[in-house]
Amino acid sequence: MSTLVGVISDTHGVVRPEALAALAGSSLIVHAGDVGKPEVLDSLAAIAPVIAVRGNNDKGAWADRLPLTEVVEVESACLYVLHEIDALDLDPSAAGFAAVIAGHSHQPSSQLRGGVLYLNPGSAGPRRFKLPIALARLRVSGASVEAEIVHLPVMLPR
Repeated sequence: MSTLVGVISDTHGVVRPEALAALAGSSLIVHAGDVGKPEVLDSLAAIAPVIAVRGNNDKGAWADRLPLTEVVEVESACLYVLHEIDALDLDPSAAGFAAVIAGHSHQPSSQLRGGVLYLNPGSAGPRRFKLPIALARLRVSGASVEAEIVHLPVMLPR
């Protein structure tokens, strides 16, 4: 048995129907910042519980309630969530984290370094330059994590 965690970032106030469809079936959704507006979190919460961190573009009273970092426990795995990977101020391997989740760059990536998965789901919001529109699914089995980047169709937001 495993747990499916939807991972999204850099929505910048846009909720794409394709993103909601790709996150369906998630037991938990992690938003790695630059949410844009609280309604984004409400839309995601209709699918599964949401854990979100504040991004550099998240402003206002609603955003002030979001933490800059979050530790998420899923099964036996600990995930460290922040918006900008450059703000990482700990050694994830030494701290026992299975994964570090960060957004900000709008570039989806999944890399295993030193036994820790570094996951950037990319941006599911407005398209920036020629970067893809993407999110990620994280499958957690016990203490192990496996990521899948999901590329969404490039369409104008509705």
